[in-house]
Amino acid sequence: MLAGAAWQSMTQLPARDFAASFGTAPILVLAPHPDDESLGCGGLIAEACAQGMPPIVAILTDGRGSHPNSRLFSTDRLIDLRSSEALSATAALGLPSNRLVFLGYKDTSAPSDGPAIDRLVDLMATHRCRTLVAAWRHDPHCDHEAAALLAAAVCQRNGARHISYPVWGWKLPKDQVIDCAPIRGFRLDIARHLDAKHRAIMAHRSQYAGIIPDDPTGFQMPSGFIDRFLAPTEIYIEESMD
Repeated sequence: MLAGAAWQSMTQLPARDFAASFGTAPILVLAPHPDDESLGCGGLIAEACAQGMPPIVAILTDGRGSHPNSRLFSTDRLIDLRSSEALSATAALGLPSNRLVFLGYKDTSAPSDGPAIDRLVDLMATHRCRTLVAAWRHDPHCDHEAAALLAAAVCQRNGARHISYPVWGWKLPKDQVIDCAPIRGFRLDIARHLDAKHRAIMAHRSQYAGIIPDDPTGFQMPSGFIDRFLAPTEIYIEESMD
């Protein structure tokens, strides 16, 4: 399938509300980095909290790789900043701080197997989560791919429902061929949470606001990128268990 065809399929998925999409079982959201939870799933997190069912949000990596050459922000200081931003972001979505979990793997070295599977299986069992929402495997970043593979392995182990959300997949060249089955899923109505989602994304200032000035090679969200995530629906893809 061409990436452009995948995008078109996603935008034509049926629109659903939260109850029809997720029911009443607890959800675990797996974000590859601090900020992916807000970009890809901010509306879902806010709606689940509004429904009295706050999800568990697990952030896979520590974010240290966004500005690796900064002297003003040492590795430890950058990790602290990224985690603080994630706490502020998820608070804007209504998530209690005790529902946010930092798994702490090194940025750009996220695991896709091994003990990380056990950690997530145990986390889901502890909180009785029956749905795992993770990054789409065609997002062009190694940590996103690892998160997708990890989620698939966890769901194979515990039989949970596996749902994906695209973040960087929107930046694929439209004529790029991807190994993608026909897309099934839904668009979740998040219109009433757009202000909260925008505040959550804006909480990740290190990723767009130039507050780390001494690393010109550091990450900055591309111009206009955030706007893509402020639509009144979020896209969720049902992953096969085959």
